[in-house]
Amino acid sequence: MAENIVWHDASVTKEEREEKSGQKSVILWFTGLSASGKSTIANAFAREAFNRGKAVYVLDGDNIRHGLNKDLGFDEDSRKENIRRIGEVAKLFVDAGHIVCTAFISPYRQDREVVRQLVEDGEFLEVYVKASVEICEIRDPKGLYKKAKAGKIPNFTGISAPYEAPNNPEIILDTEQYSIEECVQQLIKELNI
Repeated sequence: MAENIVWHDASVTKEEREEKSGQKSVILWFTGLSASGKSTIANAFAREAFNRGKAVYVLDGDNIRHGLNKDLGFDEDSRKENIRRIGEVAKLFVDAGHIVCTAFISPYRQDREVVRQLVEDGEFLEVYVKASVEICEIRDPKGLYKKAKAGKIPNFTGISAPYEAPNNPEIILDTEQYSIEECVQQLIKELNI
């Protein structure tokens, strides 16, 4: 940590922002395999929440890697740093009083736990977007599984790199059993929006 850096308290608190917006800020941490439906559900939920007057924002894994995290690869250390940075950004959104949806594979339980510890109890909800590797391979909208199996993508989660499913997620969205709309409605009900 750099020396001579002192935290400066903000003049407007998170609690004041929440009170003014009439909502509780929270991180919805969507985790699951590529093609499980994380980004699709996060964006559909964000649209519905926005339509209901909520301050909501989606941080998407691919989009973040076009900017903030474009210097990172997909080896284990880079993945950890990717999630660390996103955790810090998500924490800023929570402080701003938003519902922030983070759609990242985030393959390691420990990395997700590190993010949970950044915010207060109840401000991090792990949302496991559950779908088997086999189903994700069939969906494969970006053709990534095919490339990974051909050896063109090293360290691909679920094929040549591990994915650690959550042990006790707050919410499970089973995209093999339920439609995107049904998953969104489950989230709306869980968050009482």
